[in-house]
Parts: sequence; structure tokens; C-alpha cells
Amino acid sequence: MGQYVAPLRDMQFVLHELLHVADELKQLPKHADIDADIINQVLEEGGKFTSEVLFPLNHSGDREGCKLDTTTHEVTPPKGFKAAYEQYVAAGWPSLTCDPEYGGQGLPMVVQNSFYEMLNASNQAWTMYPGLSHGAYECLHEHGTDEQKALYLPKLVSGEWTGTMCLTEAHCGTDLGLLRSKAEPQADGSYKITGSKIFISAGEHDMAQNILHLVLARLPDAPAGTKGISLFIVPKFLPNADGTIGARNPIFCGALEEKMGIHGNATCQMNIDGAIGWMIGEPNKGLNAMFVMMNAARLGVGMQSLGLTEVAYQNALIYAKDRLQMRSLTGAKEASKPADPIIVHPDVRRMLLTAKAYAEGGRAFSSYVALQIDKELNHPDEAIRTEAVDEVALLTPIIKAFLTDNGWISTSEAMQVYGGHGFISEWGMEQYVRDSRINMIYEGTNTIQSLDLLGRKILLDNGNKLRKFGEKIRAFIEENGTDEAMSEFITPLADLAEKVQKLTMEIGMKAFQNPDEVGAAAVPYLRVVGHLIYAYFFAQMAKIALAKQDGGDNFYKSKLGTARFYFGRLLPETAMLIRQARSGSANLMALDADLF
Repeated sequence: MGQYVAPLRDMQFVLHELLHVADELKQLPKHADIDADIINQVLEEGGKFTSEVLFPLNHSGDREGCKLDTTTHEVTPPKGFKAAYEQYVAAGWPSLTCDPEYGGQGLPMVVQNSFYEMLNASNQAWTMYPGLSHGAYECLHEHGTDEQKALYLPKLVSGEWTGTMCLTEAHCGTDLGLLRSKAEPQADGSYKITGSKIFISAGEHDMAQNILHLVLARLPDAPAGTKGISLFIVPKFLPNADGTIGARNPIFCGALEEKMGIHGNATCQMNIDGAIGWMIGEPNKGLNAMFVMMNAARLGVGMQSLGLTEVAYQNALIYAKDRLQMRSLTGAKEASKPADPIIVHPDVRRMLLTAKAYAEGGRAFSSYVALQIDKELNHPDEAIRTEAVDEVALLTPIIKAFLTDNGWISTSEAMQVYGGHGFISEWGMEQYVRDSRINMIYEGTNTIQSLDLLGRKILLDNGNKLRKFGEKIRAFIEENGTDEAMSEFITPLADLAEKVQKLTMEIGMKAFQNPDEVGAAAVPYLRVVGHLIYAYFFAQMAKIALAKQDGGDNFYKSKLGTARFYFGRLLPETAMLIRQARSGSANLMALDADLF
């Protein structure tokens, strides 16, 4: 069923040569003692766990799926999942970046980011069980009361308990203002929650002792819309004061969703029948608290697709080197064999390099954003913290949408490398395609992310956040503009940066006259900005590779070749996307609905 080997060499290149993470962390008192050796050791152990423990369960978990006992409402995940989780907990992985006050190891987010790429590459469905727990931890850590933190955080940090995010209802997905779940205040300060939720990842399982559901619901006097939503913690088992579990709370899995992919994860319809819950944060401000978890989830979904991109590429590459089919157009390359391996064919190389480039670009970009989160949370200089906050806000929707779009493209291309064998389940490639498709949908569809980027993060901000990030790109262009060896990267980067600036102004002017112009342009616009960011990071990586390519390490030659492929084959997509974004809303909105 193929293999997965954590791409440690490229991760180390990104962290130590591109981003100089150890030097950056020295500016953060909380992480000043974290050096490259510590980072490398953590990631090496993470690579062993993911390749040896999780990857072997990926295909079998997909085939077996989850089972619901409709009498007890209990869900059993695939064989091996629970034992793997016990190993995960025993090794301390849930506590990696958590606060030492609650039992955490206090490592930086940029380290966890790389580990989560490995987790998702080896087994996305399994990773979703502990995946939302860290978001629940962050939400409670920021918005919980002292009593809630003392009771719940040590259990989440240790991994004894897991968490979920209960937003969606059958009649409303993205439009949470329509949700109907109710919360009735009780005399003891608790609330009785009633309602139903759907699409709840890891909503029920037996892998942990308890599950903490973070549930959005309305108070009896709540105003309509999103301004009347409160957030509650609703445990599967009511906790005793000493942290042990008590009575079963009436929040049950009523059904498992039948899905295209991620079969190993229990995606649940949850029925809440007067379950006891406690408010997190302030009344009617539940979305403010939940956004902590939602933003963490959006970054996490980007890492899901980055992981799938990497593992699909690795296996397609192995296949392309082994599979014999026809001769090279320029003459036999392995004359002793009846045919050449398919990696000699130009279009097979295009497919492989597409996945390789999107993996390496996504790794650099996501690691950079994770480092900005560390600065946002821990830098002693308020100005630097504020700058990091703005960058993370700007880049989060791009992480979610661009990486997941690219994951769908890359897994599809990797499957194509196999030809007919890619469509057969025994090779495992079709699972990566199926699993990757959900990542474009949940935690806010990619259209929603595009609207958030263009409408909220850029136009409502008068372009300030984008302008600040653009200044970094311009500084890099000016610094390297006279280097002839860098011209093949700097020239297209500078050209695209100018075009993005003009496109943003043009859409902004149109939007004053007609708001539909934002909706019409948003999706291609996000991909254009995503390519600008990838081009920026690939140009930086190319600069490093140019300086080291003659040192005998073929890694740098490979990096340089990937950068050239990206600029030559993938970046030109922006010309089409810019024309799409400029074409306006009329070609979408003019046709009457009944004429479709």
C-alpha cells in the first residue's frame, strides 16, 4: 500500500535555511532555549511515529470505516485506531505546544505545524480525532473561566479527553445566524442545551475517556442572527470536581454520515436532548470565542491537504520510476529493459513536479504563518505582535483555500501518474483524491475564504494588511533585482506584484458601484494572491539554492529545478485568473435564474 517517509530534509531546509527559526525564536522569551537540534529531534521522532504507526492504518481504516451501535449510540473507529491513539498520548504528542501550567511542553507552533503535516500525510482520518482537541484547548485557554481551565485543560493537554466543534445544523451551514439550538439557563449556573448538529468530525468514539463538545446555541432572549449566538462546553460525560468522569450527558450520535472520503473518521449527526453545558465567554458573543477554534481549524485543514499532497507525490514518484511503458521520445533510456520507466515522459514529469512544487511551496508558506503565530502570541515587542496579528489574519484564508485547492490538483495529478492503476483502490491513490476533496468544503468553503480575503481582509481594511505584506515582497525584489542569476525569478515576481496591486484597486472601485463584483472576483483573486505568495517564497528558496548548488548536495539542484518549474509552468495560471477576475459579475448575474 505504498509508503510515507517524512520529508525531514525539506522541513529542515525551510525551518533553518529559509526562515532561520531558531534565531527567530531567540527573540521570544518563552522559546529562547529552543534550538535547531531540539526541533530536529522532535520532527525525527514525529516522522517515526507517523510512518510506522499511523500510515499502516490509513488504507485499512478507509476500507473498514466506523461502526455505530444504534442502541447505545456508541461509535467504534477502525481497527488499530484506538491503540495508535494510546501510543500518541503515551508519547506526549497532544501536549506539544500547550501551556506548561496545564501539563504542556510549551514548544512553538512552527514545530507543531510540521508535525501536523506528517500526521495528515500518514493518516488524515485518524488525525481528525485529536485534531480539533487543540482548537478546543486554545478556545478554553483564551476564553474559559479559571475553573473551566483547571478542570478541562489538563485533560485536553494530556490527550485523555478530546474535543469537537459543533456548529453546523441541517438547515444552515456557513450562515450560522440561522442556527436554532437552544440553551436554557439553570439555577446552578449551567444550561440545558437542546438541538441537533450535523457533520461533526470525531463526534463520537471510544479512543478517549471523554469528549468535550463546544456547541453554539441561543439563549431564550437572544437577538436574531449572529449577534445572538453563545458558546457552551457540553461534555459527553459530566466531569466530577476531581476530574474523573461522571454521568452520561444526553448528547448522542444519531447517525454516521456516508461520505466520499475520510471513512476512518466518525462524521456524526449529534442529537442534544437537554444536555448540561456551561457557557464559554460572554452571552451572545459565542462566535468571538469560537473563532479562536475556527481559525486554528482553517490552518489545520490547509495542513491536511499539504500532507496529502506530499504523500501522493512520494508514491507517484516511486511508481513512475518503476513502471515501464513505451520508450522515451528522444531514444531508449534503459535499453536493457523492454521499455523505459514512465518518468522519462515529459507529461509524467509535469504531473510529478506539479505535486512537488505545491508541496514545497505550501510547506514554506505554512511554516512562515506558523512562525507568525508564535510571534503574535509571544513576542515582547507590541509592534511586532500587531504586525504578526495582521499577517496571520490576512494569510489564514489563503492557507485554507489555496493549499486545499492545490491538494485536490496534486492528488489528482499523482493518481493520473498511475494510469488505470490509480483508479484501483489497492494502490491507495484514489483514497488521497477522495480524502482531499472535503478539505475544500469544510471549515468555511474555499469561496467563503475567498470572500473573507477580498471583502473583509483587504477591501474593508483599505488594503492595509496586503500593502504591508507587499512591502516585504518589494524589499526582496529591490535587494535582488540587480542579481542576474536571480532575474528568472525576480522579473515574474515583480510583474505579478504590480498586477495584484492594480487588480485590487480595480475590483475595489467596481465594488463601490456593485457589491456582486466582489463575489464574482473573489475566487480567482485568492488564487492570484496565493501564487504571489508562493512565487515570493520560491524566489527566496531559489536564492539559497543558487548559492549552494555547487556544494555537492543534490538537494539544492532539486530545489532550483522545482522553483524553475513553478515559475515556468504553474505561475502563468495567474494570467487566466486575472482575466477571470476582471471579467466582472455581469456574465454570472445577468442570466435569469429560471433560464439556467
